[in-house]
Amino acid sequence: MTSCCLVVTTHERPAALEHVLDSVAAQSRPPDELVVADDGSGPDTRAVVERHATAARCPVKHVWQEHEGFRAGRIRNEAIARTRCDYVVLIDGDMVVHPSFVADHLDLARPGYFSQGVRILLDASATRRRLAHPCALPGPLSPGLGFARRAYALHAPRLAARLPSRLTNAVIALKSCNQGFWRDDLVAANGFDEAMVGWGAEDKELCARLENAGVRRQTLLFAALAWHLAHPPAPRDAAALNRARWQETRSTGRTRCALGLDAHIAT
Repeated sequence: MTSCCLVVTTHERPAALEHVLDSVAAQSRPPDELVVADDGSGPDTRAVVERHATAARCPVKHVWQEHEGFRAGRIRNEAIARTRCDYVVLIDGDMVVHPSFVADHLDLARPGYFSQGVRILLDASATRRRLAHPCALPGPLSPGLGFARRAYALHAPRLAARLPSRLTNAVIALKSCNQGFWRDDLVAANGFDEAMVGWGAEDKELCARLENAGVRRQTLLFAALAWHLAHPPAPRDAAALNRARWQETRSTGRTRCALGLDAHIAT
């Protein structure tokens, strides 16, 4: 049986993280391990993780680093280094997941592929309703999902398995808020490029290295659903520089970064 580690990235949103971890606790197939990758949050976040760990159905680890700007890639590498599970699923700490989220990722995982899941955006009013009524999952007809993307909330994993990747890959953008990888593929690529500091494109750059190495992408439309809780956007100061590095990886065919996962794996 394939073992799975779920990595949840967070920074100073303990209330949102509480709801995310509650949705993890409700999984039909729980992860074999849960790692909260914390980019420098304070004691309120630690308290949320510790409270969840007492009742969790799997081991829970809290990996923490000092907050020195947006360093999501580095803290994800720390989390990936702490697990030996076969498969690693990444979500952000503002993504409430469907009860079949982990099961869908594992059922649809294929050797030689990484998986891109959907992000169903909730507007501010829908986010307030979700936080007030945590047992109610928004569906395709719920208000606050936006017209174009409400179909993403349809849960039909059998249909997801039949959709051609050339279609779904063109519809859904690459975003690390909902992705699944074989750990061996991440190790071969050396994980996220820690030279990319600041918001933007560190997820796309990693996927470009995997694709350069022959690992193909599949998109899980109508499966592995996750709803994004609204919040103010992160500063975009480094976006152009990070995007340029991503494009360089695509053009050069680079398959491995110099500053990455191997700095955190004990030899």
